[in-house]
Amino acid sequence: MRKNIIIILVIMFALIIGRMIISHINKMSSAKSRAAFGTPSVTMDTVKTDHFRRQYTATARVMAKYRVEVLARINGYLTKSYFKEGDYVKTGQVLFEIEPQEYSYAANMAKGNLDNARAQKLYYEKQLARYKELVDNDFVARSDYDNVLAQRDAYTAQVHTMESAYRDAQRNLGYTHIKAPVDGRVGIIDVTVGNYVSMNSGPLTTINSSDPMYITFPIESKDYAELSRIDGGPNVKREVEYIFSSGQKYQYKGVQDFYDNKVDESTGTITLRATFPNPDGALLQGDFGHIIIYSNKDDEMPVVPQSATMENQEGLYVFVLDNEDLPRLTYIKTMGQSGTNWVVSEGVKKGDRIVTTGMQKVIPGSPVKIVKNAVQADKTKTKKQNIIVRVLRKIKRLIGGNK
Repeated sequence: MRKNIIIILVIMFALIIGRMIISHINKMSSAKSRAAFGTPSVTMDTVKTDHFRRQYTATARVMAKYRVEVLARINGYLTKSYFKEGDYVKTGQVLFEIEPQEYSYAANMAKGNLDNARAQKLYYEKQLARYKELVDNDFVARSDYDNVLAQRDAYTAQVHTMESAYRDAQRNLGYTHIKAPVDGRVGIIDVTVGNYVSMNSGPLTTINSSDPMYITFPIESKDYAELSRIDGGPNVKREVEYIFSSGQKYQYKGVQDFYDNKVDESTGTITLRATFPNPDGALLQGDFGHIIIYSNKDDEMPVVPQSATMENQEGLYVFVLDNEDLPRLTYIKTMGQSGTNWVVSEGVKKGDRIVTTGMQKVIPGSPVKIVKNAVQADKTKTKKQNIIVRVLRKIKRLIGGNK
């Protein structure tokens, strides 16, 4: 009897000890499972490089090569216009007429005065020749000769004066027909026929040259320094493309052929200018868009898989692993794509280690488990899930045993 009691006590003690051991093992397994589940498995790769033409994008403004305000240079009533608003005109083409009669009369009067002065000068030149012969033979006094000489010189000077007055009158008469100073497209007529105009009336209209056209754009000084480094100096011409505000690309390419001699202190940018052909008149003075400028030579650029990037409101980013394998969120700037890769202009460099799969569960600064490939990462994920299932089953059995 006593022996049976001892056996029962030993069995009960063994059961209690076993239950405690199982419970401890379950707790340890659960802790390991939770730890394993909280550390995401990722794959990583090092950033590689390839050679590409550098390109930079900037806001741009279209400018006419020549922008000329057509002004009246004399006073009078505007009597005619010889064009329609929006017409293309050639240099020297008559645009307006200012009432010419007054200036025609003035020119005729100046011509008459000039002819009279010339006739007087001719008369005294002949008289001077006669008096010279007479004074040489002592038939007239020397003073009479001097008087004739003085008259000749006075009318010579008067001829010069009258010639200037006549040319000035002709110039004013010419200004009655206002001509186009450059080839281009005429804008809105600001002063219509019938109005009295003067030199202070302001522009009658404006002509913008249309072919070629200038496009100006600012880029950061450091970016222009990079272009200069790649191309071997700043004084080179570069290919550029223009994008309209609608997003449509302009069909003709231009050439960047000018850069300003200073950096804007407030923006840190330098203004560049490109020249574009504009045979169809698609580029209009004052229009805004974007420009893409390309380096002449290739440059070594980092590339990252598009699948290794994520995006938020601030832009594209990747997870870069530091020396302790902790991920760091790093934003990148791209300048295009090559196959399935982004070509990176800023953010990462050759040799950086980036997370290529499993980014969705990565927390910046938190540990990650680096596996060799995505298949291994999937297996690790499945193993973790199985551990969780087994732990849950053990807990269920324990709960059932307590019941």
